[in-house]
Amino acid sequence: MPERRATVAREPSEPAFEGLLQRKSSDQLVPRERVPVLLPLPLGGTYDYKVPTGLELEPGACVTVPLGRREVVGVVWDGEGDPESVSNKRLRPVLQRHDVPPLPTVHRRFIDWVAAYSLSERGVLLRTALAGGRGLTPPRPVAALRLREGEDAEQARAALRMTPARRRVLDELADGPARPSADLARAAAVGTGVLRGLQDAGVLELVSLPVSLGIERPDWRRRGPKLSASQAKAAEALRDAVRSATSAETSEDGFSVTLLDGVTGSGKTEVYHEAIAETLAAGRQVLVLLPEIALTAQWLERFAARFGVPPVEWHSDLGPRQRQRAWRAVAFGDAGVVVGARSALFLPFPRLGLIVVDEEHEAAFKQDDGACYHARDMAVVRARLGKIPIVLASATPSLESVMNVRDGRYGHLELTQRHGSAGLPQVELVDLKRNIPKRVEDLGQSWLSDPLRARLKETFAAGEQAMLFLNRRGYAPLTLCRRCGHRLACPNCTAWLVEHRLAARLQCHHCGFRSRLPERCPECDAEGSLAACGPGVERLGEEVRALFPEVRSQVVSSDSVMGPQAAMELLQAVGAGEVDLLIGTQIVAKGHHFPKLTCVGVVDADLGLTGGDLRAAERSFQLLHQVAGRSGRAERAGRVLVQTYEPEHPVMQALASGERDRFLESEAEVRRLAGMPPFSRLVALVLSDPDPERVDELCATLARRAPRGEGIEVLGPAPAPLAILRRRHRRRFLLRTRREMAPQPIIRDWLAGLRLPGSLRLQIDVDPYSFV
Repeated sequence: MPERRATVAREPSEPAFEGLLQRKSSDQLVPRERVPVLLPLPLGGTYDYKVPTGLELEPGACVTVPLGRREVVGVVWDGEGDPESVSNKRLRPVLQRHDVPPLPTVHRRFIDWVAAYSLSERGVLLRTALAGGRGLTPPRPVAALRLREGEDAEQARAALRMTPARRRVLDELADGPARPSADLARAAAVGTGVLRGLQDAGVLELVSLPVSLGIERPDWRRRGPKLSASQAKAAEALRDAVRSATSAETSEDGFSVTLLDGVTGSGKTEVYHEAIAETLAAGRQVLVLLPEIALTAQWLERFAARFGVPPVEWHSDLGPRQRQRAWRAVAFGDAGVVVGARSALFLPFPRLGLIVVDEEHEAAFKQDDGACYHARDMAVVRARLGKIPIVLASATPSLESVMNVRDGRYGHLELTQRHGSAGLPQVELVDLKRNIPKRVEDLGQSWLSDPLRARLKETFAAGEQAMLFLNRRGYAPLTLCRRCGHRLACPNCTAWLVEHRLAARLQCHHCGFRSRLPERCPECDAEGSLAACGPGVERLGEEVRALFPEVRSQVVSSDSVMGPQAAMELLQAVGAGEVDLLIGTQIVAKGHHFPKLTCVGVVDADLGLTGGDLRAAERSFQLLHQVAGRSGRAERAGRVLVQTYEPEHPVMQALASGERDRFLESEAEVRRLAGMPPFSRLVALVLSDPDPERVDELCATLARRAPRGEGIEVLGPAPAPLAILRRRHRRRFLLRTRREMAPQPIIRDWLAGLRLPGSLRLQIDVDPYSFV
């Protein structure tokens, strides 16, 4: 069986972290016979190529090179190559240099740093940075028509039989630039035959026009909304940070991290908008990271209202042409502000002056596939490398950020009150042991308690809007046979199939497997015995329609809201009063402003407290606090009802009392006593293979050579909670070290010389967030 070595990113020539932050690099054009080229492939090292005569290549230049029988794009990397590996005579030449700016020095250092920290291959990160390489090619020029000049053209016009249609064409082009054929025909109200006739007569000529990126610069001079005293104070502090970075080009003084900590509805966005304006005024670029695409719709609307034009977007919902346009706008410095998902962090900004990470606590910033990294943490690294400020904004900051503030690493700005006349909502715990939901006629089991039903009725009677939150997609999380107890499971994963009744299918939310709901039990062949167990948002919508048939409700999840456009349409419908009740998953919990929404009901608040995740309590508090924050954000008071079987749980008590800081202190103490992050370091190693015996055999080998020493502990191997995923059996190791120890060298030594069978995979996740 073919084998390959387990590879992890090599340490750079200097120490992996501090050395990278201090290293200097020069991009002068120096004539060289060979250059190292990094390719966007799962490779840690570079390949040397010959520089053709007359071609000048500096580090960062984007090139096309041969690789085997194909041609691939790559980037000239730092260093001089390795003459001892392949002689100059045997080197293959660089085929082409692309006419785009070279990847900036700080950008290359950033890729090196992230690869070394995350123990991933630099080529994988470069693939993210190049975004498929489409941006290296300029858009195709547009064919256009213009009046010919010269003596021949004058003679052609004199000999031309003039008609009203031809006259209109000539009038449109008189003393004007070339026009695309379609635009010219439309403006002159003629057919394309008229234009062809004028070309054949020698009056018009065809030319090519370069395609403009069409990027409008945000107007930083526009006035924003009036800020409260606390907002103005926070905004001035952020402006000072930007000014400090602008005047500290050659020192570390420009780098700073500020936690913008404000309650929901306090106007954090308006505050950091002022820092964005200051950065634009200095002629520098801004990157704003948002955790989810669905959050961008309302954010884009607020940005355009503040700066006159929308920002450049970067996320997975963009088409190929949009990505090409956005990448080139960033690389050429035309994009003043970019808002995007975590991969936007790897765009090649030439003049980046500010980074904002909104909702910094969100787990969606963690990349779990390919190169595993946390975009928030790597954004801090990018800011430090670039000697620029970074703002982390949240109403429920992560414990890591809170501890960094406490230890003096981060600055701290607080907004403790909602903007304007809005007050914080009142939170009430509903004990489901005492308030058992009553059955609903024709539906059976209910999920809404009497107190929640009563509050919803009052809200609708007052002409106000409400929201029900249940973080579970579909109709039911489990389907079983009432006769034999068989549960419908995914054939590829250790997971139950979720019923999506609106789409008439069963689906695995891990691998995407889909099937129709069978009429008979696959195990005992009983007909009509399959029953849906537990509620999803679709089942909740069914109950609401039975209880409140006159209410206009809308079920919202990632199955129904896919992309910013769909999110914008939903927001407009809610804002126009066309929806009385939103029933949604976490997609409705964050970042949205609904002025008429006064009632929020959390249907199953205990849902996120199980599963063995070390951050379960923290995540549950953050999510439920964000859900509660959708209520009462304008003049009308808000009220939140939280249904729970554990009202005494610290998360529930913190929600009811509003004592966030006390909860975080308690959570920090629990983590400290358990020796878990942020008081220690974790690295997860997940091995997977279609053959369970093969993966167990390799686990035994790794266990025998596991690192040992003071402050080092290896947990496992053990089956991952999701023990089978996409038909691959999964086993997990966890390496835990003291906080002050770097785990990367330990992992490198552990895996040195390890050989992997061809089908076996090893994923390394430094600072894991997911434990499935």
